[in-house]
Order: sequence, then C-alpha cells, then structure tokens
Amino acid sequence: MKKIFTIMLVAVLAMTAVFASGAEESATVSTDGSTSMEKVILSLAEQYMADNQGVNVTYNPTGSGTGITAALEGRCDIGLSSRALSDDEIANGLTQTIIALDGIAIIVNADNPVSDLSIDQIAKLYTGEITNWSEVGGADVPVVPVGREAGSGTRDGFESITGTEDVCKYSQELTSTGAVITAVSQNPGAIGYASLASNLESVKTVTVEGVAPSEATVKSGEYKIQRPFVFATSSSTPLSEAAQAFYDYCVSADAASIIAGAGAVPVAE
Repeated sequence: MKKIFTIMLVAVLAMTAVFASGAEESATVSTDGSTSMEKVILSLAEQYMADNQGVNVTYNPTGSGTGITAALEGRCDIGLSSRALSDDEIANGLTQTIIALDGIAIIVNADNPVSDLSIDQIAKLYTGEITNWSEVGGADVPVVPVGREAGSGTRDGFESITGTEDVCKYSQELTSTGAVITAVSQNPGAIGYASLASNLESVKTVTVEGVAPSEATVKSGEYKIQRPFVFATSSSTPLSEAAQAFYDYCVSADAASIIAGAGAVPVAE
C-alpha cells in the first residue's frame, strides 16, 4: 500500500509540474500602440524574454491613440504612446509612466542640399508659407510635406512643438513612421518627421537651429523637437504578475542600455 501511495504521489507531483510549466509558458504581456516605439519595445521585449523563459511579450503597432484606447478599455496590458497623456485620458483612468525621451528627427530626401532649418522655417514648410526649397537655400523644387495620421503621437508632438496644430497642409498623411521614411526617401521634394529611434539610413536628417538630434542633445534639452515615450496603464486595475514584472524591468536602470541601444534616451539611470 505504501508503495502504491508513493507512486501516486510522484504522479501527482509530475502532473503539477506539467501544469505549472504550462502556466509559465502561457504567461503573456500584451503591448499596443506607438509605431515610433517599435524599436525600443521590441528590444526590451527581446532581452526580457531571453532572461525570463516562459514569458511572451507581444507588440501590436497600431499608433499612440489606439494604444491609449486599448489600455483604457483593458484590451492590452500596456498602452504605448509617443506623446504625453492628456488630462482627460488621465482623468478617465490611465496612469502614464515616461520610460524614455525621443527626438523627432526632421528628414529630407538624401539628395536635398538643405542641411539646417529653424523651427520657424519648418513650420512654414508645413503650413504652405514656404512652397519651394529654393526659399530656404535648396534647389528649385516644390516642397512636399509628409506626416503622420491624426492621432499619431509623433504628429501631436511635432505639431505642438512647431505651433502648427490643425494648420499643416500635408501632401501625404501616413499610418506609420516607416511609411513616412519611405515616402521621403522616394521624393526629392519631400520633408517628413520621424522618431530618432527609427532607422533613418535611407534619408537625410537635418539639424534644427544648428543642433543635431542625438541622445546627448535630447537629454540636455538642446534639441528642441522631442517628446516622451510613455507606458499607459490602468489606474484601477492592477497589472498581472507577468505584466508588472516586465513593467518594472522597463523602468529600471537595468533597461537603460537597451533603450539607449534602440536610439532613445532612457530616463532611469
């Protein structure tokens, strides 16, 4: 009888281990939102999953506005926003945590000879007051302003800093940072804006009032066109154990080198 009991106990422990293992493997952390944060969130997720076997961190690149809504409605653990949350969004039940700062690079076609612009010139290029590149020292080529769609955190950040809210005359309004970069790379007259954390090899990044966007100039505040990278979470519903652990990692000093490696400026040191 004792032998049978021992065999049964071993079987129960083995089944418990299997179920525990299955539960671990099914631990998922869902993130949703900003396409500008793609490189940062994927780099963080990759390192975290390598260090924590059995946890799956997912990313849905829908844009800041959609990510904020998803967090508010409980459709994801962490909403990703490349702009600060509004007072209304916070009042409606969200908490914002800034995990990094990001410069918004002003990009032009690689063949454009213009290398520096003032914030005032950038604003006028987007509002239609300047319609030809020759007016700012470039070639005799029409200006083609390219930007993001309404609700984009990058667009909100760019327009608020340049004072162009609701007055930009976009030739194209695109749904991702990558699409903006591609459009600018293919059009000699195009100007666009994109996260400094993006791959900008196919375009030319201009300096703004003599300052190039970089980790150092964003952190010091010298580069003026910058915005926060934000985690949006529910104020009333606690994160799951797995989501809380990932969140804690992302805001810790341990993640700073990963964030910096992805092109953004970490706020934790």
